[in-house]
Amino acid sequence: MTPVSSHSPHGQSPLRTVQVLGGGNAGSSAHVRSLASGLVARGVRVTVCAPVEADRTYDFTGAGAEHVHVPRSSDPASVAALRAACANADLVHAHGLHASFRAVLALSGRRTPLIVTWHDRAYAEGARAHLVRLLERRVVKAASVVLGTTSALVDRARRTGARDARLAAVALPGPRRTVEPEDPDRLRPKVRAELGAIGRPLLMAVGSLDRHRGYDMLLDATRAWRRLDPVPLVVIAGEGPLRGELQRRIEDEGLPVRLIGLREDITELLAAADLALLPSGEESRSVLAQEAFHARVPLVATAVGGIPELVGDAAELVPPGDPEAFADAVVRLLGDPERRELLTEKGVRQAATWPSEDATVAQVLSVYDELTQPRPLM
Repeated sequence: MTPVSSHSPHGQSPLRTVQVLGGGNAGSSAHVRSLASGLVARGVRVTVCAPVEADRTYDFTGAGAEHVHVPRSSDPASVAALRAACANADLVHAHGLHASFRAVLALSGRRTPLIVTWHDRAYAEGARAHLVRLLERRVVKAASVVLGTTSALVDRARRTGARDARLAAVALPGPRRTVEPEDPDRLRPKVRAELGAIGRPLLMAVGSLDRHRGYDMLLDATRAWRRLDPVPLVVIAGEGPLRGELQRRIEDEGLPVRLIGLREDITELLAAADLALLPSGEESRSVLAQEAFHARVPLVATAVGGIPELVGDAAELVPPGDPEAFADAVVRLLGDPERRELLTEKGVRQAATWPSEDATVAQVLSVYDELTQPRPLM
């Protein structure tokens, strides 16, 4: 492996990095928290520019980083705050499209290297989709290196004009706990009772209530499960613009589904479930899929984006937008405990192939070194 260093190009002081977050993506925020902790432990100075709510949730300062409040907006005041925070940086690392675009604006006229990580695709329709493509093009042309969390994102960056696009090693950070966790065997019945899943299967979905998450299709699929005895309960943890529309459907159609909003105990909720559900129409490196495997819970997912690459043969994969196929896969798994056990064991083996947090930090540091170390004269 390429040796990594925490020193600046002149070897005089620690490497100074700025991590830029938009604050809207849980996966990228958790990644930056993990990255900050690993970089600080290796002697790197880290500043995280993100909305103040993100620091309250992910505690970047607790990881040893400096936090600078920068709102998600691309207005001049937000860009000026980011420009000031990046003034003495050896390099800037932005996460997500909108954070990356703000970083491009803030670094205008400077020669500070910019690394961009794409954790997911930016979803948009109509005229906004054209704007997203323009932003992507502007960002990848300005970036020294684009890291994509899936092969599809790397390919997209290359097609958009990136001069250097690579597959990123991105670990799923372990849960941060302030107290010792309860015994899972004791906690499971308590969680199921709270959710109303006593004596019936519990099916768990997690993610923002947005159109691309596929919850309309999931609600269609639940109609088929009403004939089962007992009827499975679907619980969806997350918030978003579709909440009102989904809740009306649940009530009007009498669907066995509960929306429970944002939760901080996703690890415990998944551990209590019989199956995890991922009905997305678009998905990159799914945090839910990773958490399900770590929780030893079988997964039913749509074969979209980076999901097949991430899960291999350790999940039940169905075509996107096909409620009948999704419903059938769930019914089969609920009736086949041996298949569930097989998927659980495969999930454990698949998770063991994913990069560790140490490997993630090492890869990022090696990229930083490439961009900051002086190159030998030819």
